Amino acid sequence: MASAAAKQAPKIVSKASAGGAGAAGAGGGPPIMPLASPLMGKKKKPFLGMPAPLGYVPGLGRGATGFTTRSDIGPARDANDPVDDRHAPPGKRTVGDQMKKNQDDDDEDLNDTNYDEFNGYAGSLFSSGPYEKDDEEADAIYAALDKRMDERRKERRELREKEEIEKYRMERPKIQQQFSDLKRKLAEVSEEEWLSIPEVGDARNKRQRNPRYEKLTPVPDSFFSKHLQTGENHTTVDPLQGLGGLNTPYPGSMTPGLMTPGTGELDMRKIGQARNTLMDMRLSQVSDSVSGQTVVDPKGYLTDLNSMIPTHGGDISDIKKARLLLKSVRETNPHHPPAWIASARLEEVTGKLQVARNLIMKGTEMCPKSEDVWLEAARLQPGDTAKAVVAQAVRHLPQSVRIYIRAAELETDVRAKKRVLRKALENVSKSVRLWKTAVELEEPEDARIMLSRAVECCPTSVELWLALARLETYENARRVLNKARENIPTDRHIWITAAKLEEANGNTQMVDKIIDRAITSLRANGVEINREQWIQDAEECDKAGSVATCQAVIRAVIGIGIEEEDRKHTWMEDADSCVAHGALECARAIYAHALQVFPSKKSVWLRAAYFEKNHGTRESLEALLQRAVAHCPKAEVLWLMGAKSKWLAEDVPAARSILALAFQANPNSEEIWLAAVKLESENNEYERARRLLAKARSSAPTARVFMKSVKLEWVLGNIEAAQELCTEALKHYEDFPKLWMMRGQIEEQCENMDKAREAYNQGLKKCPHSVPLWLLLSRLEERVGQLTRARAILEKARLKNPQSPELWLESVRLEFRAGLKNIANTLMAKALQECPNSGILWAEAVFLEARPQRKTKSVDALKKCEHDPHVLLAVAKLFWSERKITKAREWFLRTVKIEPDLGDAWALFYKFELQHGTEEQQEEVRKRCENAEPRHGELWCAESKHVLNWQKKTGEILAQVASRIKNTF
Repeated sequence: MASAAAKQAPKIVSKASAGGAGAAGAGGGPPIMPLASPLMGKKKKPFLGMPAPLGYVPGLGRGATGFTTRSDIGPARDANDPVDDRHAPPGKRTVGDQMKKNQDDDDEDLNDTNYDEFNGYAGSLFSSGPYEKDDEEADAIYAALDKRMDERRKERRELREKEEIEKYRMERPKIQQQFSDLKRKLAEVSEEEWLSIPEVGDARNKRQRNPRYEKLTPVPDSFFSKHLQTGENHTTVDPLQGLGGLNTPYPGSMTPGLMTPGTGELDMRKIGQARNTLMDMRLSQVSDSVSGQTVVDPKGYLTDLNSMIPTHGGDISDIKKARLLLKSVRETNPHHPPAWIASARLEEVTGKLQVARNLIMKGTEMCPKSEDVWLEAARLQPGDTAKAVVAQAVRHLPQSVRIYIRAAELETDVRAKKRVLRKALENVSKSVRLWKTAVELEEPEDARIMLSRAVECCPTSVELWLALARLETYENARRVLNKARENIPTDRHIWITAAKLEEANGNTQMVDKIIDRAITSLRANGVEINREQWIQDAEECDKAGSVATCQAVIRAVIGIGIEEEDRKHTWMEDADSCVAHGALECARAIYAHALQVFPSKKSVWLRAAYFEKNHGTRESLEALLQRAVAHCPKAEVLWLMGAKSKWLAEDVPAARSILALAFQANPNSEEIWLAAVKLESENNEYERARRLLAKARSSAPTARVFMKSVKLEWVLGNIEAAQELCTEALKHYEDFPKLWMMRGQIEEQCENMDKAREAYNQGLKKCPHSVPLWLLLSRLEERVGQLTRARAILEKARLKNPQSPELWLESVRLEFRAGLKNIANTLMAKALQECPNSGILWAEAVFLEARPQRKTKSVDALKKCEHDPHVLLAVAKLFWSERKITKAREWFLRTVKIEPDLGDAWALFYKFELQHGTEEQQEEVRKRCENAEPRHGELWCAESKHVLNWQKKTGEILAQVASRIKNTF
């Protein structure tokens, strides 16, 4: 004890010296008084006795920090001790929880959710410091700067992100996109094929598929009876009994329910009987014989099921709720018809038809004036009962049209229907619906009599007036329509019917007067003239065969409500709309009116001429063109159309005279010169053609005139004259590539390969951007066996003409013809990168692929070039190769509709029909091709521009091109 006191003394002294007055008595003893000092008498310091400043630690300034004892921090506590707060939330109720939380707060959190883009992990370095106003201002300035910079870069960033996403989607398409072509095939799967697809096997592992069920061994009754008598509990079974598997103790006492009355013993015989009865019940439910033939009547079984299961697919509890709710509505407001109707329909849906009938009949008692309730009752009741219900309804509602109509529908005999409707008309004579229904059942003569009475009862019904007018004679019909006009002065249909009546009886001069009077009268009666409605009426007249009426209507309303500057544009749109609707006479009337208003407009004449060419006769076209050239003599295309029409009709002198008049109106016109030359050359007047070309070269020397001169001599076999003319032409027009091509081709025809090469090279110096010249030179080198030189020429051509799909295509085909398929595929990939929207490249790419990949490639091609004719043609060929005849025909039709000028499409279509179509289909394709007069296409131009085929017609070239096509795809 002494030693302990000795040890304690210096500690107290040291603490007093370290902490000063503030630390005195920290150990719990009395404060130690300072020793007497000469400073005691001095004045007391002003800060003594005042509270210490915030954060003040005694002795910290001179380095005397001291130490801490248990008395300063309190007694030691275990981690499981409860905290002082009795109402602490869960997770903070022990000392250990508090320490753990403090430790977690101190640790740095490196979770991704704690990552800040600006501050990094664990937030700010100064998060523990105070957040003052200047910090808030600085953060606001930084946020404004960030927002400003973000707005400046936003557009570029979004564009870059979009491009990156698209690139990523192209490189790594979704599973859904990869199987899109296979999913499209599902549209073709029939119901039988779908049902024949085998079920997917169980994909679980063996343990899940074959779980080991708990094995239960049946225990004989003797075991129970023996142990029931002993009254003992056993946890094991005697192995001599051979009843292994029963490990649970069996109680010696049983519940009274299993005991036989009066004995207190378990009746095993009854348990066995109950078990047998239960087994019989289960077997009867699923009773199938060994042969697999069920003893249940399937039809009756399904009928029972239908009667048990609600057909509306709702839940039983929902039905009960609805029934309760509707019952409440009925009781609350028994005179509310929708409640009774809804209740009856609910019971009908759940299969309780008789309950529904009873409910609705009660509804008729509660709501005898409700038309809907009576109609619902008639619907739910069977035939004869429904008639009785309707008869009762008529007594309560003698003015109800719907009930009378329902009564007529319930009758099966026509006489009975007429009787019901006539009775109805006695009570409700103002009903248009009843009159119309009654008239429909009558013969024409009786119908006319009924309609005369109907228009007296319903004088404002236009339909009844018009029906009566149709049944009357001409004179009576005029009187009827005049009466109708007096009764209904605001309806346009009466006027139009009157005009049609006059036209049908040959009074066409009256039609225009009637329509003009109609417009005046309707305006006087305050009716707004709706232009679109009148044009629709005119289209209906056109379809009904009333041509004069339709044209009169068009003339009367075509200018109503249109600004002067919009007239031409609007009228052309109206004409196109009429053509689309099949109203050709309306369109013809619109064009005629437009030509009266704009007689000097070349575009209107042209559209009218094309309309007559496509939908009219040759005579109407020629008559229109004669008027056209009289008003627009400077329009060369109108002269040429007139001359061509005469030439196609094999009237060559008339065609010559038209061209002569065209020369007078358009002297030195290149188009008319060349048309005259073509007319003469096509009719074997070669000398006349030569003279015309000589005159043209002297009076209107153009590159095309020289080219036609060279072509004429070439096709006639005058090679030397052709070469001389070509040389002369190149002196004047050395930058016209077609002249260089013709020169080279003439030399090739004469087997002068060196001269041909020289001609092509000279032409490329003058015309480096002419793609056909590059192709001709490359093919020349390939033909003479210089494959490397041909490859180099095409590479040079691609450098001179970047993004040229024709050059890329030729490069790919060159490698393919040389047997280098891998290089061809590589080049095709580069070509599609440089020209991603080129239809000819995508079409070639489809057939470069192996057969299984072609369909996927065609889908990609259609995504890039949805409306490109070459891609559509490639898809048609793909279906053809797969023997999908109907689909192939659809795609061929789509191709020639989008681009009728593509000769290759027509040739392939014709070849397809020759193999798979009927003679009518082949003839239709040939005629459509002749009307379209295609001029482009790789295969087509190779035949049509060959010197031996220069006089062949379109149909002959079509057959020739089709014969050269082989099904190599």
